[in-house]
Amino acid sequence: MRNLIQIVNDLNDREISFHSLHENITIDRSNATGQLMFHLFASFAEFERNLIRERTEAGRIAARARGRVGGRPEKFDKKEEEMIKTLASNGTPIKDIAQMMGISRTTVYRYLDK
Repeated sequence: MRNLIQIVNDLNDREISFHSLHENITIDRSNATGQLMFHLFASFAEFERNLIRERTEAGRIAARARGRVGGRPEKFDKKEEEMIKTLASNGTPIKDIAQMMGISRTTVYRYLDK
């Protein structure tokens, strides 16, 4: 995957200027000052993205330490999960189990793989 610097360098090679709509600035990459400004902005953007990633991961770790788990809650409790496994082990077709429980066949297989 190409990054922003590669894309802007390719545009610059084709004599296409870069204009940031968000910051409302045009960076003239034909001189040293413009190249420096562009690389500074790119570095700050990467730094900010990495900070967000680190904070998000720290939040997940803290939530897990408090007993919280991410993701969607389970549809069935242990009793219903055992019923799905029992039906499957007795030879009931997966399609029938899915219709009976109101779930997709993929979900049935997911419960069987647990």
